[in-house]
Amino acid sequence: MDEMMSSTTNARDHFEVATLVSGFFRTLDERRFGEGWARAYFTDDLRTTTPLGVARGADAVRQVEEAIGRFAATLHISSDVLVRAERGARTVRASWNAHMTHVHLDSTLQARGEGAGPLFTVGGAYEAELRHTDRGWRINWMSVRAVWTTGEPPLLPEETATRFAEPVDGPAAN
Repeated sequence: MDEMMSSTTNARDHFEVATLVSGFFRTLDERRFGEGWARAYFTDDLRTTTPLGVARGADAVRQVEEAIGRFAATLHISSDVLVRAERGARTVRASWNAHMTHVHLDSTLQARGEGAGPLFTVGGAYEAELRHTDRGWRINWMSVRAVWTTGEPPLLPEETATRFAEPVDGPAAN
């Protein structure tokens, strides 16, 4: 048995966490950011660490929405969701790989000029902590690290690049 998954991990919890990850990515790609969408995936005290920086709570949710809004379309594919916890635990650690394809906005391509590539692709590694709530499993800490990229990232306003500058080391950070 893989050392990443405890032999006591509940198969149902693993399935629910993997389904939550898949649903989260589908929501990003379909851009279903209606009122309260984040409650289906995150705790209210969510903390994130992304290439855009660090964010907490509502700022973390806005960061996700802003990141997706910088592209005309996206396709996120997750794989290898590993869940680590003892049976009956109310908090679990999870990790997964992701292949993320982003199609640049026409305005980005125009700003970059002739020859600008239409795609920004990322191979990423996610780490997360999830808490079991009265609504089911929800992500309360999530970090994404780019393992590799092709193409150019989106154009970012200066305020976006500097807004999320505080480091958060991991799930135990407050």
